[in-house]
Amino acid sequence: MNLTSFKCCGMNNFETTEHIFLAGIKGVLPGKLINDLISLRGSLLKIGYMSYDLEKISNVYVVGAGKASAAMGHYVESILGDVIKDGHIVTKYGSSCKLRYIKVTEAGHPIPDPNSYRASEEIREIAVKAGEKDLVICLWSGGGSTLMADCPETSSPGEMALLNVKLVKCGADIREINAVRKHLSKIKGGQLALQIWPSSSVSILLSDVVGDPPDIIASGPTVPDNSTFSDAMAVIEKYGLKDEIPSGLINHLYEGTNGIRPETPKSGDAVFSKTVTFLAGSNKTALQAAKAEAEKLGFTTFIVTETLAGDIENACSFIVDSINNCKNNNSLQNPVCLLFGGETTVRVTGKGQGGRNQHLALSAAFRLRDIPGITLLAAGTDGNDGDTDAAGAVVDSDTIQKALSMNINPELYLKEFDSYHFFKSTGDHIRTGPTMTNVMDLIVVLI
Repeated sequence: MNLTSFKCCGMNNFETTEHIFLAGIKGVLPGKLINDLISLRGSLLKIGYMSYDLEKISNVYVVGAGKASAAMGHYVESILGDVIKDGHIVTKYGSSCKLRYIKVTEAGHPIPDPNSYRASEEIREIAVKAGEKDLVICLWSGGGSTLMADCPETSSPGEMALLNVKLVKCGADIREINAVRKHLSKIKGGQLALQIWPSSSVSILLSDVVGDPPDIIASGPTVPDNSTFSDAMAVIEKYGLKDEIPSGLINHLYEGTNGIRPETPKSGDAVFSKTVTFLAGSNKTALQAAKAEAEKLGFTTFIVTETLAGDIENACSFIVDSINNCKNNNSLQNPVCLLFGGETTVRVTGKGQGGRNQHLALSAAFRLRDIPGITLLAAGTDGNDGDTDAAGAVVDSDTIQKALSMNINPELYLKEFDSYHFFKSTGDHIRTGPTMTNVMDLIVVLI
């Protein structure tokens, strides 16, 4: 993906929304974020406000998981070089890059595969061997919960894969999904910190979660966990999954709620006394970069929210209400750009293919057909929407009529949750390929 070779004039509205979207991605590329956070001068390593004298540290290890973790590792290597004694990072297929001092494993997402489990065990081995005078640098980004996978001793990877499918499709949000994952794991929810102790550790996060809570990003392997076994069971019951999940996993959660299994470590636990966490980038960072670019293009630009969440239909209503408020505000000078960030959820009941951004765009297209002069783009900053090769899609006030003129039935595609094939037919996909970053979704609206 070339993030710099844009036309600066003569773009149509569809091209302009993509241009602004890509500017947002450029603002959260790992190279910029890591170089802003880490520096090495002689033997003095600075990470954020922390300083480490490498002459007093025996070994530096690097571990990580997530769609952006390999790229993050690349820039850590470019700063530390052979200071790194060993390391292991697991990332999604297609999101890897060649590293010299850190091993990289590509694995399955959104469903773990055997590589996910092998990589997790190797990461755990590095954590265990780290000693009191060592430093472990941890790189966590969106997708880490799936990519760094393990399972209870009474279960199997196949059963965990089934659980992940059920959780992803039931409409649960990422907090709920990760509450379950953390309590079926030996590394999530602060449990990797147990194994890193008594080594010092620094966790660098690229957030893909609304509000940027460290314990949710990649399921918080090295930070205190705010959720409990009871929370995990509540999610299973809320979405009616109790009879759809293997009994071994349910029994594990029941044993935890009854105190038979230990809880994940909480705030105040001694294992966190030598840990530090930094947020390197977030959806807000991307929105600010997109806003700056939109303003350069002459748009009166507003970041409406960085916490768009919940059901897609409710999110669409909020977006359209925001559009109408702008159109009815006579003090605003056109053109206007509205920016939304966050991560919606969708409960899939059809048999089609798509992702939350494509589904949101198609749903919005129906609402926009009565509001002339609107263009809307919805896409994932990681370049991948759902189980498809598209990042998202772009629609305008004429999308539904255009589809009908092509003998395409948009209502059928929406009902079947088949937004991917709808936009494949209309040619309105946004495709970036892997972006090497991940800070949830961006929605760009031009009025």
